[in-house]
Amino acid sequence: MRHRYRHGKLGRNASHRKALLRNMVTSLLAEERIETTDAKAKELRRVADKMITLGKRGDLHARRQALAVIRDDGVTAKLFSTLAERYKERPGGYTRVLKTRNRIGDAAPMSIVELVDGVPGGGDDDE
Repeated sequence: MRHRYRHGKLGRNASHRKALLRNMVTSLLAEERIETTDAKAKELRRVADKMITLGKRGDLHARRQALAVIRDDGVTAKLFSTLAERYKERPGGYTRVLKTRNRIGDAAPMSIVELVDGVPGGGDDDE
């Protein structure tokens, strides 16, 4: 039975796992699409959806809570302006996890995490 196992440990201690997820959510919100392992993608989805919900709230307390996780003022500004406006009518489910391949070195299942209704490729202007 798997009762009360809310999230995966990802083979790391608590502080390393927290730092990993902070870095990944910052990269995801900045680039709007990242590639990572399947287990990390599933954990990242939880944190990213919470950050976008904070961005939609838009008050000072939500901004401070987001800054405690994101640690990048530019990405936080993007979250509270661009992304909050994009998802204001959406009730949840802001991220998508697409399984892609197995990594060459260790055969780990890889996935792409992207923001729903996002610009493919992370917003590059070469389209």
